[in-house]
Amino acid sequence: MNSPNLRSLTLPLLACAISLAAAGCISAPGKPGPGSEVARPEEQLNFTALYAQNCASCHGVNGHNGAAISLANPVYLAVAGVANIQRVTAQGVPGTAMPPFAKSAGGMLTDQQIAVLSQQMVALWGNPSALAGLAPPAYASSAPGDPARGQLVFTTLCAQCHGPDATGGRADNGVRTGSLVDPAYLALISDQGLRSIILAGQPEQGMPDWRHHLTGPAARPMTGDEIADVVAWLTSHRIATPGQPYQSHP
Repeated sequence: MNSPNLRSLTLPLLACAISLAAAGCISAPGKPGPGSEVARPEEQLNFTALYAQNCASCHGVNGHNGAAISLANPVYLAVAGVANIQRVTAQGVPGTAMPPFAKSAGGMLTDQQIAVLSQQMVALWGNPSALAGLAPPAYASSAPGDPARGQLVFTTLCAQCHGPDATGGRADNGVRTGSLVDPAYLALISDQGLRSIILAGQPEQGMPDWRHHLTGPAARPMTGDEIADVVAWLTSHRIATPGQPYQSHP
């Protein structure tokens, strides 16, 4: 038979246990507190976190001043648009340092995460008036350009900053420009990458977009065909094995 003292101790302990169970054992030892749960990688939908983890190392912490094209350039965002940015992010660019990020292509991001990245880039860094009402040439060329014409266009529109042979010069803001025909550079950038830079410019380096390559009374935007021709001339300088030692011949 239980003593009265044991019963008096058991009842409060039982009541406490029932109370903890009803409250979900919120304060039970070892249970994570509210808000301490860590989201699974595929559940991360915060743009800042996604960008920092997947894009900042190449495109810059704030979308510019990185090794790759500036994504915070409103002109680039307006010309490329959400669909192209989403496609390139998902599929990558073969032959360059831009990998595919979609899980379906061997990457680590879900379609929803890629949509968040592309849509928020435009929403946060874009500017509806970036094009000033002027329709730009197409983001991608519909036909290959002509290298011979491209050299003439380059001499007229680009040589002032990049030098007549594209091996380097100085931009209007005084920034030194590197060689555009360096085989190592051309091995790292795609045809579309060159076209995108000509279209959108590189504001942080003093390079204008497609609208401002001429000044004075003759000023006019570049046409899509002119851009395709310049890209064709630049890429005609690619070699099969950039960076490899050349064999001497007897």
